[in-house]
Amino acid sequence: MSHYHAIVWLDHSEAHVMHISPDDVEKSVVHPATPHVHLHSRRGTLGAGRQAEDSSYYHAVAEALMGAQEILVVGPAQAKLQLIKHIHAHDHDMVDKIVGVETVDHPTDAQLVAYARKYFIAKDRMLS
Repeated sequence: MSHYHAIVWLDHSEAHVMHISPDDVEKSVVHPATPHVHLHSRRGTLGAGRQAEDSSYYHAVAEALMGAQEILVVGPAQAKLQLIKHIHAHDHDMVDKIVGVETVDHPTDAQLVAYARKYFIAKDRMLS
């Protein structure tokens, strides 16, 4: 089932994807194939001290968003921006469907749905 609006909250450990209509919510959770590990750089070692991006994770999140016409991307840190970069590089048809990117800490699923409904109502009023 596809809905007009979707919101995805993600960090490097999981993504909560919700397709939303006025009276229904379709939820799914996407996890990366390999768990995210916090790396710390040490003086005298090579590299940036960061784990390589998991493009298969971002691809799975993008697939979970298929069917939505308007997408709101939220999350606490850099993963939301890395998802946007992935979509620009690999899912060109989805680029114009992203209507907002917001910083949101760690909401419950119910708080996330309420946030999305409020966001989309305000957005639709601005266009009227």
